[in-house]
This record gives sequence, structure tokens and C-alpha cells, in this order.
Amino acid sequence: MMKKIILSAFIFSALVLNAQTENRSQDTMHSNWTFGGGIGASFGSNNYFNLSAAPRVGYRLTDNLEGGALGSISWQKSNYYRSTMFGLGPFLNYYFAKSFFISANYQHYFINYKDTFYDFKANKNEDALYLGGGYMQSIGNNSYLQLGLMYNVLWKENSSIFSSGLVPNIGFVIGL
Repeated sequence: MMKKIILSAFIFSALVLNAQTENRSQDTMHSNWTFGGGIGASFGSNNYFNLSAAPRVGYRLTDNLEGGALGSISWQKSNYYRSTMFGLGPFLNYYFAKSFFISANYQHYFINYKDTFYDFKANKNEDALYLGGGYMQSIGNNSYLQLGLMYNVLWKENSSIFSSGLVPNIGFVIGL
């Protein structure tokens, strides 16, 4: 059931983005600026809930190289804890063969964490350097759905707020 809801949300988002890009003027179609990002939600045991958004803005430095800034915000809660996380940093994407990309992005995270079981609060900062790549599917004009897999090379098993260094991602980009 949840997979159907999430899939429906992605399809709806793709259609909305496609409709928006088809109404743009010719001058905007040839701009070097790119915009996009992703949204996500997940559910789990112990009333776990996560809502996240990751906006991005980029600039095409060449036909195949894009640089820019991205941010992220995430809210998580369960029966045992609550956390809010903000991240910000630069990225570089290199596009090849019209459908593939390799990517590097650095993010500095600001994390506010409250353990409701042990009545413990903490504010923490953490750095992440994600390296990876993926596949792009055109969804109309200059808009793409990006599917990728990244690995945080700074991740440390016993000290990171993240449960793993491996991060799958799904996002949209307008303007490539």
C-alpha cells in the first residue's frame, strides 16, 4: 500500500514538472541554470516516521559538467527519539552518454536530537562527502528524473548519526 502511494506521488510530481517545463519561454530553455531536488517519506516500526526535502540549484559550467549548491532538511520521530537535521553544501555532476552521471557532493549537517526514552538531548554537527553516480531518464523538454547511489566516504560506523554510508537517491532536475 505504502509503495503505491509513494510511486503515485513520484509520478504526479513528474507530470507536474513536465507541465511546468513545457510552458517556459525559449529564452529560459537555453539558460545554464538548473533547479531540482527530491522529497521523501518513510515509515517503520515503533511509530517511526521520516519526512525529508532536498532542494538544489546548479549551473552548467560546460555541456557535461554542472556545479551548484544543495540543501537538505529532515524530520524524524519514533516512540524513542525525535530529530531535526539541516544540511548544506556544494556539488559537482558530470554527465555522459546522455543518460548517466557521476556525482560528488559535500554536506555539513546540523542535527538536533532528543532521546525520549532516556530523556537525553544533543546538538551535533557532522560532515559527509558523497561520491557516486546514477541514471537519468528524460521526463520532458529539459527535465529529468535522476536515480542514483551515493556513498559517504566520511561515514564512521560507531560515531555517525547515519545508520549506513550507502545512500540511494531519487530526484528531479529541470534545465539540463
